[in-house]
Amino acid sequence: MKIDAETLLQRFRDCRALLDGHFLLSSGLHSPQYFQCALLFDDPRFGRTLGEALAQSVREAGCGDVSRIVGPALGGVIAAYELAAALGARNAFAERGADGRMTLRRGFEVTQGERVIVCEDVVTTGGSADEVVKMLRALGANPVAVACVVDRSSGETRLDVPLTSLVRAQVQTFDPAACPLCAEGSNAVKPGSRPTP
Repeated sequence: MKIDAETLLQRFRDCRALLDGHFLLSSGLHSPQYFQCALLFDDPRFGRTLGEALAQSVREAGCGDVSRIVGPALGGVIAAYELAAALGARNAFAERGADGRMTLRRGFEVTQGERVIVCEDVVTTGGSADEVVKMLRALGANPVAVACVVDRSSGETRLDVPLTSLVRAQVQTFDPAACPLCAEGSNAVKPGSRPTP
């Protein structure tokens, strides 16, 4: 199933998942907008639609022949699950271990050479996805792509694998030291799942 970008952006607005304000992103950057993708999955039927749309997107990018999807916790967990279901692949999620690095826990494993897609909700710099890609390679897997619901990177990511998304959003981001919102006296809030760096 195909979802066009404007329809998806309207869905973000309708379910109040596109926030305006002053936000601290997981990347450490500041932004006047925040995509709260978790709210898109509030309706499991629409979550299934998003998974099918992501599956179509990765197939069109030539990356659909995989046996596992891995979502970085917490943001990518549901999106990855729905993408795995749509592709008929196995699912797993990575999470931070005691040392602060992404790892597979809870009995999740990958096999040598296993073709894997890393699935995120939102990519800004690609830092979390890149960390999972590198962790999977260290375990012997073959990460072939990163898929996400929203790509707000403006083409500037740390990724060395193809990135596919349902929406490419042009949203301003600022280094905290040069943030005009901070200069106006506003304090950045952190609505995401990862603690403030």
